[in-house]
Amino acid sequence: MLLSQYSRADGTPQIVVREGTEAYEVKTDLCLYALARDCIDTGQPLRERIAALGVRDAVDIEALYASGRLLPPVTHPDPAHLHITGTGLTHLGSASTRAEMHKAAQEHETDSMRMFRLGVEGGKPANGAAGVQPEWFYKGNGFALAAPGAPLEAPEFAEDGGEEPEIAGIYLIARDGTPVRLGWALANEFSDHVMERRNYLYLAHSKLRPAAIGPELLIGELPQSVEGLSRIRRGDETIFEQPFLSGEANMNHSLANLEHHHFKYRLFRQPGDVHIHMFGTATLSFAAGITPRDGDVFEIEAGPFGLPLRNPLSFTPLASPEPRIEIRTL
Repeated sequence: MLLSQYSRADGTPQIVVREGTEAYEVKTDLCLYALARDCIDTGQPLRERIAALGVRDAVDIEALYASGRLLPPVTHPDPAHLHITGTGLTHLGSASTRAEMHKAAQEHETDSMRMFRLGVEGGKPANGAAGVQPEWFYKGNGFALAAPGAPLEAPEFAEDGGEEPEIAGIYLIARDGTPVRLGWALANEFSDHVMERRNYLYLAHSKLRPAAIGPELLIGELPQSVEGLSRIRRGDETIFEQPFLSGEANMNHSLANLEHHHFKYRLFRQPGDVHIHMFGTATLSFAAGITPRDGDVFEIEAGPFGLPLRNPLSFTPLASPEPRIEIRTL
């Protein structure tokens, strides 16, 4: 089952369900956030609730996409209570990609490679205990979430605007503080790789950028292996295309271990909050020497997730030194 949302004429979200090629409006006026919260409160699985509600009109989801009316599959009525985070060095091959970015440091094993090896050795514990903790980063709150088809806006002081094709888990925190996974979505964990390459300690800065998920939310279990394609289109030309692999079969951590190390912090278990947690990648156009330009379109697709995630890059670098933000005293 795939769920998405589009903006009605009055600006309110309409849930859409798809199982196969046809998409239909779900018979509800609730947004997915409100519907999911009610499902948690009543103990009814989301799939069962959608089936019980039934459907009404068929919709042309591709036309809605083209007209800019698709929304992220889940939003929060207060964007400050939606958190976008992620983890890296979790995929086979991701350490070599990262190490290549930072190869100017030393000839001996890098911190990135050591972190990756820790995951290989202890990221999939078999005894039910927590495994080794992964790298973790913060991207922003709901104000940093771009809709499918909307621009990914690099700030004017950025040095780069590059894609990271990933899978994200989408979670809603129950009233008792329990994280509840709603489903899985494609994600573009948009980052500034030039800044990151300058100095590894700039990683946190490089991640404070918008992100996009969707367009559709996969309900149920994530396949063990996910095969997708990441590409960049410049006008009518495809300037980059490369396959990517995800799912636990292609990772050095279990998803359960990655989820544990995010939600072990009570800060991230506040009732009613939404979390979008991205699970990493090993495929970057930056590693292939590509420099995206303003207007280029990032496209990420993988079969189980329905429609591809497309977002144009919006980036106009500063032509002069970065102006300082002036702070006033009250």
